[in-house]
Amino acid sequence: VQLQASGGGLVQAGGSLRLSCAGSARTFSGYAMGWFRQAPGKEREPVAGISWNGGSIYYADSVKGRFTISRDNAKNTVYLQMNSLKPEDTAVYFCARRRGANYRDSVDYDVWGQGTLVTVSS
Repeated sequence: VQLQASGGGLVQAGGSLRLSCAGSARTFSGYAMGWFRQAPGKEREPVAGISWNGGSIYYADSVKGRFTISRDNAKNTVYLQMNSLKPEDTAVYFCARRRGANYRDSVDYDVWGQGTLVTVSS
């Protein structure tokens, strides 16, 4: 497994979770990373992206002000801090390594983690 996502779970609306995605140095080092999510019956959508050095960050409008993406290059890990969670945030969350130019386009990502389920109850 090249990327390992963890940290999902069941939380009440308004609560918080922190997702982690760890990889090997070869997989992680020097690459931009992103988080996507896929809710039941819906297409996978971008959530957040971060450049290799953290200098450029993207958020989907639906999570701006509530989610924070960060990375620790020494640990080869990217994080997604999720606050003020809503039932509509319920989805499987995937981390991925970006090779292309577009943070929002899943085809620009070449290595994917296995996904971690986040369930937000109302």
